[in-house]
Amino acid sequence: MTPPTSRTWAKRGHTPVVRVRGRSQRRFSIVALACYKPGERSRLIFRPKRHVDHRQGGRRSFSWTDYRDLLTAAHHQLNAPLVLIWDNLNVHLDHRLRDFMTARDWLVCFQLPSYAPDLNPVEGIWSVLRRTGQANTAFTDPDHLIRVLRRRLREMQYRSDVIDGCLAATGLTLTTSRPQTQ
Repeated sequence: MTPPTSRTWAKRGHTPVVRVRGRSQRRFSIVALACYKPGERSRLIFRPKRHVDHRQGGRRSFSWTDYRDLLTAAHHQLNAPLVLIWDNLNVHLDHRLRDFMTARDWLVCFQLPSYAPDLNPVEGIWSVLRRTGQANTAFTDPDHLIRVLRRRLREMQYRSDVIDGCLAATGLTLTTSRPQTQ
């Protein structure tokens, strides 16, 4: 993974060059749900996954069963119905995952328009994570990277103001079809 740089310096007139070793081999992925409910603090649920067989042609991303398990765990953890707003990632459009979602009365899914990452609050979370958790850091190995990312995501779980800010940056608002009890 190429480390993002937030600041660097060089002599005036010289373009700074940051050299890094290696190449991205996509050894792990992270998926996250930003959960909002009027009158309650915002929540962040995430799951990292290490891909151990990525060099032998194995899967380099989450499968539809991983998303199914995440949604089920989120439903149990939140103890509430879920309204899911997803982008057009190919796994999100998988017919098996769609069949799972339509069979659950506690799950409603809306699809974002194509090429609209500015409407996805989770994209804001990834942006904050890259600026705070990864900037100007040279990771020694994949385990070091995943440890730092998990720690930063756990810290972000307790910062509902940051999660709320990611929703506010999209311009979307929470609306409900029925009155909420206090």
